[in-house]
Order: sequence, then structure tokens, then C-alpha cells
Amino acid sequence: MSTQQVKRVVIAGGGTAGWIAAAALSRMLGPLLDITLVESDAIGTVGVGEATIPTHRTFHHLLGIDEREFMRATKATFKLGIAFENWGGVGDRYIHSFGQVGKPSWMGEFYNIWMYAQERGIGDALDAYCFELQAAEEDRFYTSEKANINFAYHLDASLYAKFLRTFSEAKGVKRVEGLIDTVEQDGESGFITALKLQSGERIEGDLFIDCTGFRGLLIEQTLKTGYEDWTHWLPTDSALAVQTRSVGPAIPYTRAIAHHAGWQWRIPLQHRVGNGLVFCSENMQPDEAQEFLLNNVDGEPLTEPRLIRYKTGRRRKVWNKNCVALGLSSGFVEPLESTSIHLIQIGATRLVQQFPFSGISEAIANHYNEQAERELEKIRDFIVLHYKLTERDDSDFWRARRDMPVPDTLSQRIALFRENGLVYQASDDLFRVDSWLQVMMGQRLKPKGYHHMGHMMTDDQLTRALGGLKASIAQAVSKLPKHQDFIDTYCAAPETETA
Repeated sequence: MSTQQVKRVVIAGGGTAGWIAAAALSRMLGPLLDITLVESDAIGTVGVGEATIPTHRTFHHLLGIDEREFMRATKATFKLGIAFENWGGVGDRYIHSFGQVGKPSWMGEFYNIWMYAQERGIGDALDAYCFELQAAEEDRFYTSEKANINFAYHLDASLYAKFLRTFSEAKGVKRVEGLIDTVEQDGESGFITALKLQSGERIEGDLFIDCTGFRGLLIEQTLKTGYEDWTHWLPTDSALAVQTRSVGPAIPYTRAIAHHAGWQWRIPLQHRVGNGLVFCSENMQPDEAQEFLLNNVDGEPLTEPRLIRYKTGRRRKVWNKNCVALGLSSGFVEPLESTSIHLIQIGATRLVQQFPFSGISEAIANHYNEQAERELEKIRDFIVLHYKLTERDDSDFWRARRDMPVPDTLSQRIALFRENGLVYQASDDLFRVDSWLQVMMGQRLKPKGYHHMGHMMTDDQLTRALGGLKASIAQAVSKLPKHQDFIDTYCAAPETETA
């Protein structure tokens, strides 16, 4: 496609996506590149992706970011998982934790032994055998360099972008303030050559990264890449976001509370709580959604509810010509499992690994796109799973979710677990066996069969093994400090206004 050497990188748009891209490229490839980020204070950012998954810690390790400094700057709290309420049925509750359930062996997963024990009347609920899940339920947390605990963060997305901006500019990233007026292209190849700002300034580049949000100024409005619509599987298309004053200690998990036309999130930060109502506009109107949301928050609202419209799906290519889309410009899978920031981070990391120094080829773009497609499809399937496995019959929205056809890849996974009790993690799966297991079991999908590895144990052996594991987890959890107490001593943010 182009043999021109790639050195000048131009990032269109700031926010979380733009500054993650800037941070990754400047930290890992900084001396080799000239990086410019164009953003305007006049354009707001969505800024509500405030929950993360454990891969966030890996990304920060690559960048050499100090955890305490980051948490103070973003007023972050710890996250051990997500509590799902009213999903399988009204009144149901389960936690999808980041922990390992039991102790697996090379032959099979722990839950196979647990299922046999349950048939024998031995043992407790599956939740009892996961350390992180029990810590979440007890509102306890602790970490150190030697601690063996799997966790993520809740963070203020706007503060996170500011934190990464400071980080990136210290590593040589040039920020240009301005509104993009025109995207210039080469007449023959169609490659983007420059961004012309309303001020008249031209920002030339070899590689452009589109972080302009849903509008996709480069990837879609300029390059006409196309969009693959997933609303037949994920039909929510609107979200209302509002911040409220904290009324109690921060808990170490996100809450995802299903309602008759979608679901509500609650994300506890050090200085406030992030709240949002995800809904389908065919089943709920914005005025109704706002009233519902404000009637179902704890604490005084600190902001006016903000409406965000979206369409679930993805760009047909996230790398098109000399443009790579990151964040909302690349597509959107709703925020149910907190994957938005991860997808930006893995997209930026993958770009670092596959950076086209010697020229942009169709082969490298195709390779990048194929990897992104496979990962996103599996994330999509995992999120669709939550809707498909509902047994709710109280609204048109939930009946339609329960009865909808799903991707063949997901149908196969559901059938495999229902018939044989088998859960697996493929090589490009983001979510582990424990994640699939906790959601399937939490939403009432009980397998008809399972691996009989546990049949080789006597009742006495089962009793001692399960009892010992439960006791050791309970003892370890009891020694942890309360989550809020640990935050206060480990990473408390400076006192600031909560609004």
C-alpha cells in the first residue's frame, strides 16, 4: 500500500482513547516517533467508562505507572468484580468476580468436583470457593507486591485522561489545541495526509489514529469504512449518566442492576458514585429513563443527567489505509462487562507490537484487523450471554432477549455447557473459564452432565477437600482490612470538591 517510512503519528482526539494511545506509543516507542495529539477543549468526551478489568494493571505495568500515584490522581477504588442483580430473574443476585473458583487440575476444572459433591449432599455454594468473590461480599481488600489477588479499578475517566496527558507530554508528545476543519487525503491512494484545523494550521502525518468518538471523523466520515450493526443481539442504544455524592464507604465491586428495559450501573469512586441507566429506546423514552434513574440512586446528584446515544457494533475495519481507530470510533459493545478501556489499551498495545516502521501494507492492516475482530466477537458473545440466559418474563424487552437467536459461536458454548458441563477459554478469549462459569451458573444455566473426575474421591475425601478450601478462604478474607480503610491508608486522594 505504501512504502513510505512511518515516523509522524497524529492522534485525532483526546479523552481516554487519545491519551492512552499517546501514553503507549510515547512510553514504548517514543525515541523512534514524532507524536502529535490534536484535541479541543470545546468538544466534550463521553467520559463514563469508569470501571476496568484486571488487564488494566498489565497495561500500567508496561508503562511503568505507579499504582498509588495513579489511584490518587484519578480518585480510584479497587474492583473485585461485578454484582449482577435481577438478571436471571427478578430478585436474583450473583457476582462475576475476577478470582479463580476452586483449584483446577490438568484433567478438568474444580466445578466438576463440586457438582459431584453437590449430588452427594456435600459442600456449600460455589461462591464459597472463590477468594476474590468472598472478599467482595465481605467488603474487604488488600494488595501488595506479594499479594495473590486478582483485581481491577474504578476510576474517574476525565481525571484519568488528564493523568495520561501529563504522563505523555513528559515523554515528548506534542498537544495541539484546535478543532479539525478538514481531513486531507492523497488523490491516488486515499491515504490521509494532514488534518487542517479551523485556525488554518495543518498537522501532517504518516499514520493517523482516530480517537474522535462515535462520529469517527477519520475512519468513517473520511474513509467510509462501514459499520457492522449488532443491535439485533445488543439492542440497547441509550445511556443516561449522572454523578452522585457518596453516602457510605466505597464497595470493591461494580453493581449492574437489571430493570424492565435494560440495566443500571453503580460505580463507587473515592469522591463520588458514577451512575448510569442503559436502556433500549424502543422500550423506554429518555424522560422516563431520567425519572427512573433519579429515583434509583443513593445520594444527592452532583451533575445533570447526560444522555448518550449509541449503536452497538463495530467498524468493518479498525485499520483502514493509514488510519487506525481506537475507542468509540472503532465501534461499541455496551459497557456491561467494563471492556471499553481494555479495548483501547489492547488496540494501542497491538499497534506498538505491529508498528509499520517500514511502510503501511495491506498485510499488516489485515493482520491487525483479524486479531481485533476475533477478540471483539468473543467479548460480544460474553455480553450477549447475560441477556440470552435470562428467565425474566416481566417485560417485552426481556422476553425478546430470552427468545432471540444468538451468534453460532455463542450457541455452541451454551450447548457445550448445558449438555456436558464444559467451559473453555480459547487462545484469543479475553474472559477466563471462571468468568463464563460464574455468569452461566449465576443465571440459572445448570449442566446436565459434567466430567466425572470427582467420582474417584470418597465422600470423606470430598468433605475434607471442600471444607478445607472453604475454611482457608474464609480465614484469609477475615484477615483483610475493610476496602475503604485500605484506600484511606494506601491511596487516598487529596480532599477536593465532589462536584
